[in-house]
Amino acid sequence: MTTLRSSALAVPPPPVPPAAATALMDAAERLFIERGVERVGLADVAAAAGLPPRAARAHYASRERLLQALQDRFVSDYCAHLDAAMARCPPGDWSARLRTFVRTGVDGYLDHVALHDVVFHDQRSHDRQAWQDNPVIERLVELLEGGIAARVWVAPDPRLTAVIFFTAMHSAVDRVIASGEPADRQRLSQTLIGYFERSVQWWTRF
Repeated sequence: MTTLRSSALAVPPPPVPPAAATALMDAAERLFIERGVERVGLADVAAAAGLPPRAARAHYASRERLLQALQDRFVSDYCAHLDAAMARCPPGDWSARLRTFVRTGVDGYLDHVALHDVVFHDQRSHDRQAWQDNPVIERLVELLEGGIAARVWVAPDPRLTAVIFFTAMHSAVDRVIASGEPADRQRLSQTLIGYFERSVQWWTRF
């Protein structure tokens, strides 16, 4: 009987429906922003989502797993907005696509600063793999390669150029946030666009 009882207790809980998983992430997002990640447990998230703690543990084995899911969703949503905005550009207009990428990227960060800081709260600048496996950088690489193939731009190393562009955009937005001053988004975007466009055109002078 002891063995049977132990086996019954070991049976994993049923999978959490997608709607419940979304509710858990929404609740976690709100609580993490309000209280900070370290002050929120899975039980808190489940309660805020109107679900039993067992449901949270069934879908996310730990708070770290839940935080990773939020990070993945943030990146996915950010990239989806980039894709949708660039898709509205005229076909073959690579300059318009680059400018749209910058404006949408800047807005996407500034519109969700609190969430960004939560999901990337433990990100370190020396996390080198993040520069290699980065969906935003991948989109920049594709954009640059498209413009190069169309003979609009010249860049000897599109991937390195994409990393430099991404770092510049991220750092520029960080500086605006750190200054505490109201963000002049148009000026910020135009400064970045000018820098980016000159960078990929520079080599045509030689």
